[in-house]
This record gives sequence, C-alpha cells and structure tokens, in this order.
Amino acid sequence: MNKAQLIDAVAAKAGLTKVDAKKAIDAFIGVTAGALKKGDRLALVGFGSFSVTKRSARTGRNPRTGATIKIAAKKVVRFKPGAELTAMVK
Repeated sequence: MNKAQLIDAVAAKAGLTKVDAKKAIDAFIGVTAGALKKGDRLALVGFGSFSVTKRSARTGRNPRTGATIKIAAKKVVRFKPGAELTAMVK
C-alpha cells in the first residue's frame, strides 16, 4: 500500500474527505518525525512504538570489489510492533 492508497483507505474508514485524510496523515508523519528528531520515543498503545537508536561505526565490504570500507555511525529509526498489532497480523 502506498501513501495515496492509505489516504483513500483512511478517508473511507473514518468518513473523511480525501483532503482531510491527507492532512491528518501528513500531520502524523510530521509530528512523528519531529519527535524522533528530538530523540523522543513515540508509543501508540496496541500498535507499536517508534524510537531512534545509534548504530556505531563499523567496517564493511564492497560486494562488487571486495574492498574493505568504513561505514559511518548514524541514527536509525526502529519500530517495535505492539501485541495487538502482532495478534491481528497472525
């Protein structure tokens, strides 16, 4: 499902117009990104939680040439699904 399909599904499920559904989804993405950028954790009970973790620098290997390369440290977003979401998917 892409963003346009998500907007259509949210609009249909919530009884909103597509414009309102797009605003709501864009607002959720913006608020989530802002919270994660500050280093906060976003938890939605039953759905899951988003957090930022630090990945340390490491060495890797270029698969094409086999040469050793340095991979820089960076922050990555993690998502841990909640129990209810996990149960719905099973």
